[in-house]
Amino acid sequence: MKSDNLSLYDRLFKPRTYTLEDGKQIQEKRSRLPLVLIILLIATVVSGELTGFSFSTLVKRINYFFVILRDMIPPDWAYMPRVWQPLMDTIKMSLLGSLIGAVLCIPFSVLCASNLIRTKLVTGFFKLFYSIVRTLPTLVIALIATYIFGLGTFAGTVAIAVFTFAYCGKILYEQIETADMGSHEALEALGMGRISAIRYAIWPQVLPQFISTVLFCFEGNVRYASILGYVGAGGLGLILNERIGWMEYARVGMILLALFVTVVIIESISSYLRSKLA
Repeated sequence: MKSDNLSLYDRLFKPRTYTLEDGKQIQEKRSRLPLVLIILLIATVVSGELTGFSFSTLVKRINYFFVILRDMIPPDWAYMPRVWQPLMDTIKMSLLGSLIGAVLCIPFSVLCASNLIRTKLVTGFFKLFYSIVRTLPTLVIALIATYIFGLGTFAGTVAIAVFTFAYCGKILYEQIETADMGSHEALEALGMGRISAIRYAIWPQVLPQFISTVLFCFEGNVRYASILGYVGAGGLGLILNERIGWMEYARVGMILLALFVTVVIIESISSYLRSKLA
């Protein structure tokens, strides 16, 4: 099968014609690429107008970013003793919230799996529940939690737990739905209960991927927890917001450096653990 010699424009926007060995010609369907590009261009222009985005303003004022960045260097090393406690709070919030969310999502994910639960009403309800929870931003959840439980790290832990619950739960029930059901059906045929069959047939298949997902989520939660202090949910965000407000950028640089080193260490440990699960 050979295609006719076409220019670049023709290859992108015009349907190709192929000539078979027996002389017959087959014409390709007209490409929708021009329409997609036009729609994308219109959507980009409209989005820029609605958001007030100005490329010229971006170019003119981008240098102020480097002014602030230069003020952060060198960081104020003397401020480090004030960073330790909020940093530890951030790590503890992330660890506890990730653990709680990961444990709570397991039974809900089982109820979402259509290959385990045959009642579509049940699986549809819990999948809708997951979708609703996932639409709530972590900062909004933290803000609501501060009104319910008060200011502090407890509200931040609740917010992280809800986020982890929704994120890991969705991935877990999708992994369960793609699991091999042969061993599960065999165990049930031998008289084993449904819960026990799930434990011994399904759970070993999804456990490595689930732990890997939880570790990955924990890495992200450390970064998310660092900004929850903006709504009073404890952690590094509290002092970060204060120092930015007072324009003490050398201390901001110290906070960001401590967070960067912490995230790198946690990601290195997490990557090592995930490699052992592969």
